[in-house]
Amino acid sequence: MTVEKLAQTLNWKVVSLSEPDREITGGYCGDLLSWVMGRAESGDMWFTIMSNMNVVAVAHLTDVACVVFTEGVMPDAPVIEAAKRNGINLIACEEPTYTASVKASELLK
Repeated sequence: MTVEKLAQTLNWKVVSLSEPDREITGGYCGDLLSWVMGRAESGDMWFTIMSNMNVVAVAHLTDVACVVFTEGVMPDAPVIEAAKRNGINLIACEEPTYTASVKASELLK
């Protein structure tokens, strides 16, 4: 499933889609950035409540398909601009991380 299709299907907010056709191959939930760097895999959708500039760096390093901000979290404009410059897809939802990740996981089956 592509990032754009995931956002449309789950009615999640598109924050920035640099690569809307990027395929999602898995998922990772985590907020400790050093932990995410060592465990998230290329193609994952990364669920987090962290919204600072370091999220863009970690997303770039891990080559995740997208960052999903959960629980109503929205990144600031500088974070969105950095994501655009680095080709990072950002989407957001109101659901708790667990609920959002279960919904998205079901779509990947």
